[in-house]
Amino acid sequence: MILNLVSSTDPILTQPTQPFDFSSPSVDPVQLAKDLAETMIQHQGLGLAAPQVGLPYRVFALNGNPIHVCFNPKIVDTSSEEIYLEEGCLTFPGLIMKVKRPKHIKVRFTLPNGETTTEKYTGMTARCFQHEMDHLDGILFHTRATLYHREKALKKWRQ
Repeated sequence: MILNLVSSTDPILTQPTQPFDFSSPSVDPVQLAKDLAETMIQHQGLGLAAPQVGLPYRVFALNGNPIHVCFNPKIVDTSSEEIYLEEGCLTFPGLIMKVKRPKHIKVRFTLPNGETTTEKYTGMTARCFQHEMDHLDGILFHTRATLYHREKALKKWRQ
């Protein structure tokens, strides 16, 4: 089922999410994973976090082959090397700005079936994972940008 994106001013976007409770789930994790993945694909996103569709859970989908849906994700290690790359967000269509993030990350998350896995990501996958993690912590990507990059991008976006 395609879910509706919340508006960019919805307070859920700036609130930390709750861990997903597999022992007493409020929604079916497999169905939630399917819904997030379908919604992400429908909106042509690289990722989609539950708060972006109004759900307060620590879960997001990452586009790829295959698509990963990550429940209760944690970044367990990051590289000291950081790089600037342009980022956008489905919540702010057309807003693109440079954000500096670690180039490599090691992560741990639970799959929709309840199995926990540890992965290493680099490049765009690492960047998207970190962007979606920020959503789960109530952090919007433009707050990670330098004042210079943020003002430049916002000026262009508003034109």
